Parts: sequence; structure tokens; C-alpha cells
Amino acid sequence: MTEAEKKKMGRPSIENPKKTASFKLDESDVEHLEKYSKQENVSKSEAVRRGIHKLKLK
Repeated sequence: MTEAEKKKMGRPSIENPKKTASFKLDESDVEHLEKYSKQENVSKSEAVRRGIHKLKLK
């Protein structure tokens, strides 16, 4: 089997794959994250991405 044939099997690759990150937060930070995500109607993951994006802009 050639390398090209191997690549065709399985799920198609996506342009910008996501990786899992695990970290600990204190109770206050968890509450802020949940409040923000509900207020903005986004997932907690999206809320964290927005925070990271703001850090990149500094």
C-alpha cells in the first residue's frame, strides 16, 4: 500500500485540528468562566479561546 492510499483511509483531516488541554482552576475562576459562557451563550471552551485570543493581542 502506498503512502497516498494510507492517507485516504479514515476520517478526512481538517485544516485546523483541535487539541485537548487540561488545567486546574480555583472555584472563583470556574464560577467566572461559567457565568461568562452563559452570559455570552458560548461553550466554556470558546470562552477560554476568547481569553487566549485577547492575551495574544497584547
